[in-house]
Amino acid sequence: MTVPSVEIAEVPAQLPEGAVLLDVREQDEWDAGHAPGALHVPMSEIGARLEEVPNDVQLYVVCRAGGRSARVTQYLNENGWEAVNVEGGMQHWEAAGRPLEGGADGMAPEVI
Repeated sequence: MTVPSVEIAEVPAQLPEGAVLLDVREQDEWDAGHAPGALHVPMSEIGARLEEVPNDVQLYVVCRAGGRSARVTQYLNENGWEAVNVEGGMQHWEAAGRPLEGGADGMAPEVI
């Protein structure tokens, strides 16, 4: 099965109503820096927390580089969601100058 994917440039800077950025990185990665307004459900918890993932919206799934999010995208699509993988993940997000929030202990947000 081919995993539907988009480049960062194809992800609207301001997500429209009916779209959600789903961040599947682990808690420490999220705490260091994440996209404003993103929904956080770590890949390791996705099966147990599926009820938190909206199934009536376009999902953009992101991790650090794109590998974990590709697996989650495939899983969600096989189970009735409409999801696309964000290629290059948060590393490309940050490199494109997209906003980040978070940051541990008063540090500037960063992608780890």
